[in-house]
Amino acid sequence: MQSLPLFHRVDGQKIVVLGEGEAAAAKRRLIERAGGICVGEPDAHHAKLAFIAIDDEKEGEAAAIRMRCRGLLVNVTDRPALCEFTVPSILDRDPVLVAVGTGGASAGLAKMLRLRLERLLPPGLGRLAQALGAARDAIRARYPQGADRRRALDIALGEGGALDPLIEHGAGVVDAWLGGDAQTMREGRYDIALRSADPDDLTLREARMLGSADYVVHAACVPAAILNRARADAVRVPAEDSDARFDGVVVAIRGP
Repeated sequence: MQSLPLFHRVDGQKIVVLGEGEAAAAKRRLIERAGGICVGEPDAHHAKLAFIAIDDEKEGEAAAIRMRCRGLLVNVTDRPALCEFTVPSILDRDPVLVAVGTGGASAGLAKMLRLRLERLLPPGLGRLAQALGAARDAIRARYPQGADRRRALDIALGEGGALDPLIEHGAGVVDAWLGGDAQTMREGRYDIALRSADPDDLTLREARMLGSADYVVHAACVPAAILNRARADAVRVPAEDSDARFDGVVVAIRGP
C-alpha cells in the first residue's frame, strides 16, 4: 500500500480551507458534513488539517509550506506530490462509510468505482450496522469467547449468511440471528492446496476459512497476495513450525 487509510474524526474541530471556487466549496461542504469547522489561515491555530484549493501553482505551494510549518497535515487539490493525505470518493451508508482512493492517481476512477459500489450496497446497510452496535452486549453474552464471537459473525456476515450485508434486511434481523442456531467455525486445522498464486482462484469456502483463521501456517512459496487475504491480526507461522500446538482455527496453506 502506498498510503495508510484512516477515518479521521473532525466533529467540532477547526479545519483550514484556503482558496475559492468550486473545488474549495466542495471541500467546505465535505468538512461541514462531517461536523468540522472551516476556517481561514488567520484562524489556523489548533487546527490539524488543511485543504488548499488554489489555482496558481506557486501560490498553492507556498500556502502548503506555510501550513506544514504550522504542524498541519496538508491536502492540495490536483497536486498529489504536495499532499500528505488524499481525499477518497465516499459512499455513505451512515454509520458505514466506504472510501475509495487511488492515492491521487485518478479522482475519476475513484468516483466511478464508488458509483458502481453504490448499486451493490443496499440502502439499509447503515441500519444493519446500527443494530449490530446496539446488540454488542447481547452478542458478547451469547459468545463470551472472543474467537467464537468473531467466527460466528464471520459466518453470519458472509455471502448468503443470516446477516449478509449485501442483502436488504428487515427490522429485528440481528435479534433473530442471536435467537437462532448460529453457526461458528469449529477449532481445528483446515488445509488449503493452492491451484495458483492468484487469490481470486480461492474458492468461497477457502477464502472464508482463511479470513477466519487464528493461525496461518504457510509454505515459504505462498505469495503475499494470498496471505493478505487472512485477518491482519492472524498469527503467521512458517511451515517448519507446523507441529506446534495451537488453540483455535488453524489454516495450513500449501503452495501452488
